[in-house]
This record gives sequence, C-alpha cells and structure tokens, in this order.
Amino acid sequence: MSDSPAARLQVLFEGHRLTPTQRRIAHCMVRRAADVPFLSSVELAELAGVSQPSVTRFAVALGFDGYPALRKHLRELAPAEAAGEASLNEYQQAVEAEIANLQHLAEVLADPAPVERAGRLLASSRPLPVLGLRAAASQAYGFSYFAAKVHPDVRLLDAGGTMLADRIDAAVRAGASALLCFALPRHPREVVDALAYAQSAGLSVVTVADSAFAPVAAHSDLLLPAAVGTGLAFDTACAPMLLGRVLLEAMCDGLPDAQARLEEFDAGAAARGLFVE
Repeated sequence: MSDSPAARLQVLFEGHRLTPTQRRIAHCMVRRAADVPFLSSVELAELAGVSQPSVTRFAVALGFDGYPALRKHLRELAPAEAAGEASLNEYQQAVEAEIANLQHLAEVLADPAPVERAGRLLASSRPLPVLGLRAAASQAYGFSYFAAKVHPDVRLLDAGGTMLADRIDAAVRAGASALLCFALPRHPREVVDALAYAQSAGLSVVTVADSAFAPVAAHSDLLLPAAVGTGLAFDTACAPMLLGRVLLEAMCDGLPDAQARLEEFDAGAAARGLFVE
C-alpha cells in the first residue's frame, strides 16, 4: 500500500458521505497533504476558503471528536516519513513524491473496472471531444494526439472562451455521446462550467483529476483520480499523464480496428519518410 501523505488522506476520506463544502476541505487537504498535520483549523479553513466551524464539522464527519483529534492522528503518521526524507534535497523529495503517486495509481488500477468502463465510453463516442484548459491543456493534447491514430474523430478542446460551449454543441450534433476531461490544479471555473454544460447536453463525462474531491467531481459521471506532485514551484503530473495512456489502452480495446489503423499510419509514415530512423 502506498504510504504517501496524499494516499493516506484519500484512504481516510473513502467511504464517507461528504457535503460539497467538506469535499472542498478534503481536496485542499490532499493538495497540501504534507503540511496538513501542522496546520491549525483556522489556517486550513483559510486555505480551503471555508469557515472554521466547517473544518470542525468535517473532522467530526470523519469520526473524530474534532479537528485537534484529526490533526493528532495525522501527526502520528508523519514522523516516520519525515525522518526518511531528512537526507534528501528538495529535488529528490519531489521525485520520491511522484514515485509514491505512481505507486498509489498502480494500487488503484488493481481494480481495472472503472478504466475499462471509461475506455468503452470513449471508444463508442463519435466524435470524441477531449477537454483540457490551462495546466491540463498539455494532457488533453497528448491524449488527443495518440487517440487520433486509432479513433476516427477526436476533437481537442484546449481553448476556453465563449466558443467552448459552441464546440461542445457541435460535437453533440455530430453524434458525440461522451466527453473526456483532464482537470488539474488550479481548477479553472470555466472547466467546471463546461462539464456542467456537457452533462446538460446529454454527454457522459469521464474526468481525469488530481483527486476524487476535485471541484470537477460534481459534474463527472466517472472520475478517475491521479495525484499531482506539489513539492516544486509548479505541479508535476506524471500520474495523470500515465493514467491518460492507460485510458488510451482501454479505449483501443473497445475499437476493433485500432490495430489496423495503427498499421495503416505506420505504412503511410514510412512512405512519407515522416520519422528519422
């Protein structure tokens, strides 16, 4: 079992029915997993953008007497990890944190059913819109680049603005039944609004997000979590990228002609001298 701070928090939160405000606190805690054992309830409330009593109610909802008891529980788990990292510099710690995120993803994938279901949804959607804005734009682009080699109609939605809803409408009119979204911090309000709009238009929304408590969860029919690293000035997203590739594999399983399309592309690329051998 992965023992990263974020993974421990995810396990702690699982199985609890949380209100939208409590999900917001949970998402904030996962994002700041290494710092949470040392934050006061007031500090956590400020980071999450909620009231201090909301933090107290959240701790009680998890089965603790209050926030101090929750923090004490988290502090008891922290020292062993901190001692092991004491000799690592900040760059090494960032790499180790990403390794822990990947280990946690591997554990989540022990149950392949959610990814397999997502793969079927994506394979059957013609066209397939793929959404990712700001920090998630590169994830959406990478998925779309490879997906277009096996899927007959992939539509990349990596630019916001008033035309985003128009492009969702166009995909629906063309026959789309699902939309894939990559959602990474900081979560643009525009993405949350776009997913709500996509659902209202009848699309099944599959989302790859940094946690099951991300703001996009409320507008996702199937959310697949993959944690990001937060140890550097800018987040690292190895786990979401790898989960995207896993989704591609699952989607290929739902496309009977995927292998033929790949062979056709390779033949055309060779004839054009597209790649340097």
